[in-house]
Amino acid sequence: MSHGPGRITSVLVAVVSDERGGGVLHPLDPAGAPLGAPEPVVDLAAAVAARERTDRPRWVWASGAALYPTLLRAGVAVQRCHDVELTEALLLGYAGRWGEPRALAAAWARLTGAPVPADPPPRAAIPPGAGQTALFDAVPGPPGPGITALTRVYADQLTRVAATGDPGRFRLLVAAESAGALIASEMGAAGLPWRADVHDAVLAELLGEPSPMGGPPRRLAELAARIADAFGVRQVHADSPAELLKAFARVGVELPNTRAWVLRGVDHPAVPLVLEYKELYRIWTAHGRAWRDAWVRDGRFRPEYVPGGVVSGRWATRGGGALQIPKVIRRAVVADPGWRFVVADAGQLEPRVLAAVSGDVRLAAAGATGDLYAALARDAFDGDRARAKLALLGAMYGQTGGAAVPALAVLRHSYPTAFDHVETAARTGEAGGLVRSWLGRTCPPGTGGFGADDAPVDPDDAGGVQSPRARAARSRGRFTRNFVIQATAAEWASTLLAVLRGELAGSPAELVFFQHDEVIVHCPAEQAAQVAEAVDRAGRRATTLLFGDTPVRFPLDLSIVECYADAA
Repeated sequence: MSHGPGRITSVLVAVVSDERGGGVLHPLDPAGAPLGAPEPVVDLAAAVAARERTDRPRWVWASGAALYPTLLRAGVAVQRCHDVELTEALLLGYAGRWGEPRALAAAWARLTGAPVPADPPPRAAIPPGAGQTALFDAVPGPPGPGITALTRVYADQLTRVAATGDPGRFRLLVAAESAGALIASEMGAAGLPWRADVHDAVLAELLGEPSPMGGPPRRLAELAARIADAFGVRQVHADSPAELLKAFARVGVELPNTRAWVLRGVDHPAVPLVLEYKELYRIWTAHGRAWRDAWVRDGRFRPEYVPGGVVSGRWATRGGGALQIPKVIRRAVVADPGWRFVVADAGQLEPRVLAAVSGDVRLAAAGATGDLYAALARDAFDGDRARAKLALLGAMYGQTGGAAVPALAVLRHSYPTAFDHVETAARTGEAGGLVRSWLGRTCPPGTGGFGADDAPVDPDDAGGVQSPRARAARSRGRFTRNFVIQATAAEWASTLLAVLRGELAGSPAELVFFQHDEVIVHCPAEQAAQVAEAVDRAGRRATTLLFGDTPVRFPLDLSIVECYADAA
């Protein structure tokens, strides 16, 4: 097992593929300028494998999501890459142009002054086994930009990165994002171990027997009947919010919606039944037998991960619901015989990020401890941990009313630098300004994605505090207040993943799952302790790469288990 990211070289090789399995390689100098002539190859996978063995270059390609799965299916893995599409999205966001087309064709058009084409629509997720693709699929339509476009766009991106406010940080962001694309493809190829027999047993325990008519299973049917009895009606579709609202209204209970937190405040015999029904219905529809039949093949769950899939940089998935696996369903995630899971969870990640990025010395001192909330409580909240947690989360999420008010006053007085950090982000966001993470990921400008520009305006109160535009501005301020923290937390997690991938290079251990601030490695049982040490090293290295010599600790809760559900 490696103890670092591996030998780093300055070799760069641009690569494009064609529809026949061939392509073109072109070595580049450190500034992105081509060296020599392009190298056409008939077998692109073999050519990439050969160059990876001899030079271990940083590959420059248009889109890892499009090319790397093909290489993996051919048995070819690479160490490093620069993903032009992901980098273009970061650079557009940095320039306040979030959401503009980011594909190589669009970047090339902007560079040459040609009309900018729209990005192709995201393809639908194809569950494993629903139709195996060829090793090199034919590319529909006209061919995309070639090697010249790729090399020139790459050189232009290097120039634009160098012009950012902190190029060193932005380069780390680009490297982590590009590495994330490799890891996402590799995790999809490896798959998360999944025991279908255990899954079936869990579903039978929770839901009862399947309906022979194809409808809801026995337990849901029984609950639906009991809910109808509680309302005094013959039938109610408990999965329909509209019907539930009408049923509650008939018994004198007017509700704004049927969300769980609203229902818990209602005193009616139907409420506990509805809450149980909603939970089981979600499991049946999102992770029931139909889901398992579609997404689990050969003992592995293989979703398609989307690095940076949301505005904050957090990952998403395209189909499969991998990031919302209920704890009870995790009982089906069982390591192979003789293997174990090393599960790492970064506790209190966002508060620790605030301590690190704000430069608040007093909060950083609290962040140097194992339990940040307890340290805050001892320092400024008379030992009341719950109040300390309420204040810190309220500051980061914009909770300004109720019990949070006095707690926030203490936080503002005791940790003014940290409080000002998120307040400044909120005020900038309200004004429509650009708000950036620690490494430079940028929130959409103005009202992009927040709807305020489209909101109806009352001509007699256009500037009032209750006008639609003012409400939308405050909503964006609450978002940007947390964006500077959540996006930086996503960067820390992505950097940890990239470093850990290097730590595990050459060993049989595999990264098999990642969810916000939790990562799972599947490894032989005799290597589990060593892998846990590697995960811990990766966390410390990620902290240093982002924040330098900070006193703030980012501890990882580590578990070595056979079943995911048993992780602490």
